[in-house]
Amino acid sequence: MHCGRIDRRTFLADVGLGFTGLALGTLLHADEGAARWTPPDSKPHFPPKAKSVIWIFLSGGVSQMETWDPKPALTKYGGKTFSETPYPDPLKSPLFRLRSRDVVGGERPYPKIFPLQVGFKKHGKSGIELSDWWPHLATCVDELAFVRSMYTTDNDHGAEFQMHTGRHVLEENQPVIGSWIHYGLGTLNENLPKFVFLGQYKDTRVRKNFDADYLGPEHSGIELSLDPSSPLPFAKPAKGITNEEQKKLFEFTAELNQLSAVRYPDDPHVRARIRSYELAFRMQMEAPKVLDLSKETQETQKLYGIDNPKTAIYGRRLLASRRLVQHGVRFVLCYLSDYGEWDSHTELKTNHARSCERVDKPLAGLIQDLKRTGLDKDVLVVCATEFGRTPGLETREAYKMPTGRDHHPHGFTVWLAGAGIKKGIVHGATDELGFHAVESPHYVTDLHATVLNRLGLDSRKLTVPGRKRLDLDYGKPIHEILA
Repeated sequence: MHCGRIDRRTFLADVGLGFTGLALGTLLHADEGAARWTPPDSKPHFPPKAKSVIWIFLSGGVSQMETWDPKPALTKYGGKTFSETPYPDPLKSPLFRLRSRDVVGGERPYPKIFPLQVGFKKHGKSGIELSDWWPHLATCVDELAFVRSMYTTDNDHGAEFQMHTGRHVLEENQPVIGSWIHYGLGTLNENLPKFVFLGQYKDTRVRKNFDADYLGPEHSGIELSLDPSSPLPFAKPAKGITNEEQKKLFEFTAELNQLSAVRYPDDPHVRARIRSYELAFRMQMEAPKVLDLSKETQETQKLYGIDNPKTAIYGRRLLASRRLVQHGVRFVLCYLSDYGEWDSHTELKTNHARSCERVDKPLAGLIQDLKRTGLDKDVLVVCATEFGRTPGLETREAYKMPTGRDHHPHGFTVWLAGAGIKKGIVHGATDELGFHAVESPHYVTDLHATVLNRLGLDSRKLTVPGRKRLDLDYGKPIHEILA
């Protein structure tokens, strides 16, 4: 049955939503907070210092002691227990339980100290110490800001997702930092997504790190392939299909989706599907040009280590990240590891040395490239991991030759560089044994708030009615590292 050009189902839906709207208006009037709420207008809350972010992630848990936070006391007292050193026993500190929430059956403290597995040297005018596994990045220390006092609360690999959402795995899911940025800011290029994921992973759980959750799928990250001939495999036209024919196919699909949107106006998946098809066609034209690394000079490709098989894969990801933000992508989540690669429960010296070698030159190349092109004035770089490694030697029976460190949420290091960040500084500290973050400790959402602040966003203004956020979710910007 039709009423003019409107079918019965649409008519009833419109009438029903009309009455629903009346009831909703009454409820919103009663809820003053919701009534005052307005969705983001895609404008920053205050003048930004950065336009885009490259968030680099090292999955598995990097040992802070063998990379960014030297602790010579570990070598001096190697083989002894914490209680046998002249320092306070970190296992007896109230921070030990305060900053660790059990997930998998009890955290193992491992009180027998494991010596440092690599040497350290001071570098640059700032004299910041880095381990000998970073010969290329060491030349860039005067561009970096190290935060040596990060902590999280998940003692298992749910900490990876906590680093992106700010919530423990046992609590309510939250949108990731990239999705909040997508939600809060407008695009700089209509032909590219605002939030991109670069990485190839064997464990599909990594998808949680670019999931928008209750913000809706339209704010999720979009995974891109570095194959410029097929950056969006799901949108690649079939053999023999011209661009014009594909455009008409997308237009027809959009019409069908619009019909579904009328019948199901509150379905976020329908809205996201409509927008994804609209973006997909535009990206088919733009993304191949952006992801064509052959357009870069041989000098630039060499700078990122693309000429070396050991560093090529991560050099390509970081160079692609630079090209994406250069062309207007707001947030790039770039994995410089396989899922869990840095999880060195055993053979830490071998595993960390290999992993550092794979990413050292690409990371240095990115910092140098941003500086020489002037993009460091617009682009903020964050290099993070999910937690650190314990100062104690791991002695579980599963590892016959104990030569590694267990997970450690109590204190670890991240570093930042680029737009709106001070250069060549160290902020915060762990104790003498590298156990607890004791000087200017920062929970992971402080890092989120810092990034949002540089983009001109106030984390407390990024809310959704009906979704209760904890005070901890908002974090506080780390003002000591802000330029």
